[in-house]
Amino acid sequence: MSKPLVLKSGRSASRKVIGWLIVVFGTLYASQQFVLLLQQHAHVRYAFYAGMLAATATALGALPALFSRRLSARFNAAMLGFGGGVMLAASIFSLILPAMQLFSAHSVTGLSNTGDSVTEYASANGSLQVAVAILLGAAAMMLLERLIPHEHFIKGAEGQQAKALKRSWLFVLAIILHNIPEGLAIGAAYAGGEATGASALATGIAIQDIPEGFVVAMALLAVGYRRRTALAVGMLSGLTEPVMAVLGAAVLGASPLLLPWGLALAAGAMLFVISHEMIPESHRQGHELAATNGLMLGFVLMLILDTALG
Repeated sequence: MSKPLVLKSGRSASRKVIGWLIVVFGTLYASQQFVLLLQQHAHVRYAFYAGMLAATATALGALPALFSRRLSARFNAAMLGFGGGVMLAASIFSLILPAMQLFSAHSVTGLSNTGDSVTEYASANGSLQVAVAILLGAAAMMLLERLIPHEHFIKGAEGQQAKALKRSWLFVLAIILHNIPEGLAIGAAYAGGEATGASALATGIAIQDIPEGFVVAMALLAVGYRRRTALAVGMLSGLTEPVMAVLGAAVLGASPLLLPWGLALAAGAMLFVISHEMIPESHRQGHELAATNGLMLGFVLMLILDTALG
């Protein structure tokens, strides 16, 4: 009777060993390919650095949660509005306008002459393509919001099977969803080859990530998480951005035709997050003036950064 049990346990152990070996070698291979990707493509390397800058800014912003006991509703509204303002300006000046220029340039190149009527046609065609791409980006984020279970700090749980997961994971997934368009925007900007404009975008996102890290950590504290857990989640929440930045730069940099679509798609995703999450969250506790002032300040700061560095 004991032999079958021994054989069963032996098979189980061997399967675990094989599984771990696959994970280890798979990780080593993926790391090697990642290093080669960074070495061979400068725009992907810079996008990764910019994404890590944003992740570091988020981590630094979470550190004051070690000493703070609570976050005032007014300050929270102002910080959410500030982040929304930065993202709004970035989506317009760093993503939509460059995408429109690229679409128009592609339309002109495909035509035989360059008269005024052709230029007007190219501009109108570029605007239409940008509009379609923006709507597709927003639709993609809407689909992710519906499919992926997550929980906002004020609105509560959303997505399929949200009740089946622990609340901590719901918050983590919400943060990941929020950071996806920011990382894609960084990657798309560096794929475009305009290093100064991309640096302005990355700098603006990093600046708004500082208060964002603090807000995330303090919100987790407010709903009952231990200080260490809240700080760890707040500091690690920005790691989605370098991952998506590398993905966006690698994919969009491979084809000039994909680049304007990627820029406008990232803009649409960011606009969805601003309207669906950041502005409603900033107004929900009755501090609309603080939220609006924060949004205006963030918008103007990003405008200045884009003008100065772009």
